[in-house]
Amino acid sequence: MTRIYISIGSNINRSYHIRAAVKMLQQQLGTVLLSPVYESEAVGFSGDPFYNLVAAADTNLSVADCVALFKHIEDAYGRDRSNGRFSGRTLDLDLLTYGDLICENPIILPRPEITENAFVLLPLSDIAAQDIHPATGKTYAGLWQQYEKKQKLWPVTFDWSGE
Repeated sequence: MTRIYISIGSNINRSYHIRAAVKMLQQQLGTVLLSPVYESEAVGFSGDPFYNLVAAADTNLSVADCVALFKHIEDAYGRDRSNGRFSGRTLDLDLLTYGDLICENPIILPRPEITENAFVLLPLSDIAAQDIHPATGKTYAGLWQQYEKKQKLWPVTFDWSGE
């Protein structure tokens, strides 16, 4: 089994899509550990604020199978890929790390977003503070302490029941 970390984000019907993504991840991967949910401004485009969190799971799936699973979940909940990378989305699921693997194919791992975006690094450090980033050799807590970009995000009280 390999420990994976997954970023989850949505800025369209956010609560619904976050709950749906987590439910599908649990159905496909089993036990999923979740960070707190944060609200953040859209980065790279003007748009509605996002809800973001990071999930951890253990899997026997390959990297390619993880990526395919996440695209399937995004598509099942109406992800529109026609507007480009920097646009609103119902659901965004990204494989952040796959154990200690460093690779460029089928995707770049670890994902550069870990050290570039507060909405990825903070929730990752919440659930994996002492884990080591495969490329930097630093803990996620240490990376968060050194993070200097001016990105705004706020913890939110998230209703997991959907009521």
